[in-house]
Parts: sequence; structure tokens; C-alpha cells
Amino acid sequence: MRHVHGRARRAGAALAAAMTWALLLAGAAGCTAGGSGFGGMFGRPAGPDDVIRITPDDARENVRPDQELSVRVPDGHLESVRVVRSQDARETPVPGRISADGRRWKPAEERLALAAKYTVDVVALDGDGHRVARRTTFTTYVPEERFIAYVAPENRSVVGTGMIVSLKFNREITDRAAVERAVSVTARPAAEIRPHWFGTDRLDFRPEHYWKPGTEVTVALEFQDVEGAPGVYGLQDKTFAFTVGRSQVSVVDAAARTLRVTRDGTPLAIVPITAGARKTPTYNGKMVITELLEITRMNSRTVGFGGEYDIPDVPHAVRLTDSGTFLHGNYWSPADTFGRENVSHGCVGLRDVKGGGAETPAGWFFDRSLVGDVVEVVGSDDAEVAPDNGLGGWNMGWERWRAGSALR
Repeated sequence: MRHVHGRARRAGAALAAAMTWALLLAGAAGCTAGGSGFGGMFGRPAGPDDVIRITPDDARENVRPDQELSVRVPDGHLESVRVVRSQDARETPVPGRISADGRRWKPAEERLALAAKYTVDVVALDGDGHRVARRTTFTTYVPEERFIAYVAPENRSVVGTGMIVSLKFNREITDRAAVERAVSVTARPAAEIRPHWFGTDRLDFRPEHYWKPGTEVTVALEFQDVEGAPGVYGLQDKTFAFTVGRSQVSVVDAAARTLRVTRDGTPLAIVPITAGARKTPTYNGKMVITELLEITRMNSRTVGFGGEYDIPDVPHAVRLTDSGTFLHGNYWSPADTFGRENVSHGCVGLRDVKGGGAETPAGWFFDRSLVGDVVEVVGSDDAEVAPDNGLGGWNMGWERWRAGSALR
């Protein structure tokens, strides 16, 4: 029995030795992931995530836009890096460059996009010359609050020479410099165009003097992912353009009760008007047409005059201020009022008929006007219109206008 047991022990030892060599040979054949030789027997083999280091980490969520995106290798060098951003159902390659020593890649973009998925594909050689590949993905923060700008004038419109580019934001902007940097306004032929902030929710742009007729203006908004206020990010990434038409400047003389219309330097007509009465005078100053309404309702309660009037069908209404100053058709006053007496609540009235007539003074002016035309009031007993009341920015001197930039 002892002899039998001794043979069994010798057979077991031989079997164990054979299994050990088989495992070593298997290791030598390269069956360990990412390693070579016998490395897998004596420690964890080097895998792709050891050779290629990617930040942010794989599968990470809610990555903030200021988080660094980088790829590096401690040893060896990078062969290729491809990064794709998926956002709003579109895939966009992210440009970047590999450093001179081949060990680091950085994107050309300084900040990550919000609400996006990033996919990073990397091929590298480790320190022993073995090729390794790695893919990671991560998603960025999706903000709950966004800001947008409502823009004037409209895209592809033809406007008068007094047009001011005006951006009205739906939320308060506290980092005005960041938002201002994201707007570009250019003109052909070239002109110096400067921005001015009115409070924290409006940004206007204009040249020093009225635009030259024929000027083509392009406005680029690159608000996507710009942080305009803590936790509030921009949504728009768009470009629009407009063309400046002929020059038309009209002067309302409230004392003489006339409207003098000049087109490209040539007088067109002098039209009798009625301006604001003594207790409710018309603003003085330069105003810009922002709306042309064939017919509109005017209710005194909407402009702080109580129940003094409510006219449901005012014809040929040309808006001049946000506060309710219009140049409009007037069919309810006697014909001899125009040119003789100021009776309005601050608007400028031209003779018209109920429903609006094409051949009346109001119809004639309406048909020859563009959004962006300038109407200047002189000779009134009221103060000058505020620069932020409608597009009243032409009432502000150039140096003061320029001082209203957040980047001065």
C-alpha cells in the first residue's frame, strides 16, 4: 500500500509541473490582455486604460463646460486621436492637435459644449512599441435655464439708414462681457460699429453716423453654451443679415405743425400735421421707425392716460417709440386741424380717412416708409426721447455710446 501511494504522489507532482508549464507557455503566447511575456503571471498586465489616459473619465455624466478634455500617454506616443461631439442630432468633429513630443492631445476649443455626448477614439504605441487602442465616452451638463436674444431687424430685410441692431434678452445678463464677445456685427462697405448696453437685458449696435445706403450688414450670434449669468447658458448659434436701402429722414416741427420729408438729400414734401397738445406734448429728438401697421387699436389706458380714448381702427400707424409714440393717420379730427393746432396725446397725426386712404397724407407717407427710417421731432415743449425708448440711440453722443460697452 505504501508503494502504491508513493507512485501516486510522484504522478501528482508530474501533473502539477505539466500544468504550470502549460500556463507559462500560454502566457508567453500573448494571451494576457495588453501584456507580453510573463508579465501577466506576476502582476496586473498593462491595459489600454493604463497606456492611454483620457480626461474626463469614461462614462462620466454632467461634465461641466470648463472641465479639461485631454488625452495623454505616460510612455510611447499617440498615433491618432479622433473626438466627435453629438449634439442636437448632429455629429461634429472636434479639432485638436498632438503635442510635439507625441504624448499629449488637446482640443482647439477652450470649452466643452453643453448637452452633448463626446466620443474619444485613440490609437497609441506604448513604451515597448505595442499598438493599443481605447474608446471612451462622456456626456456634458444639461442646463435647466437658457437665455436667447430677440433680434431686430428681421433677417434679409431692407431697412432705413437709421436702423440700430438691437438684442433683447429673455433673462438678465450678469456677465455682459462674455455675451458681448459672442456677438459680431460687420458691414460692407466697412464701418466702425460699437455696442452699448441698456441695463442687463438689452444690447444695441450702431455706427457713429447713419448707415450709408446700400450697406450690407451681417450679425453673428454665437451664444451656444455662453454663460450669461450663473447657471444660465446661451442657446443660439445663428447668423442673419440685412441691407440698408435709400436714405429717408423726416423732420416733424411741432411748433410749425409740419412734416418735412427728405429722400437721399432731396426734399419730397412738406405735410401738415397735428402734434401733442400743450399738456401732452410730443417727445423731441431722433426716433426710428420700428413697426408699420396698416391698422391698429390705440387705447389710452395702455399708455397711462386713463380712459380718455379707445380707437379700434387707427390707420397707417408708424411706431416711433416703445412707450407708444406713433406717427399715424387721423380721421376723427376736422381737416383744418392739421397744420393749425396740436391736439394729440403725444403722437403725430396726419390727415386720413376711416379705413385708411392711399392718397391721403398719412397713406402717402406710410407707403414711402421703411423700418429703420428716421423721424426727428423739433420745436416741442417736451424733453428729448430717451436713448432706450425704442431705437432712440441716435440721441446719445458717440463717446458716451462707446462707453456703454462691457469690453471698453
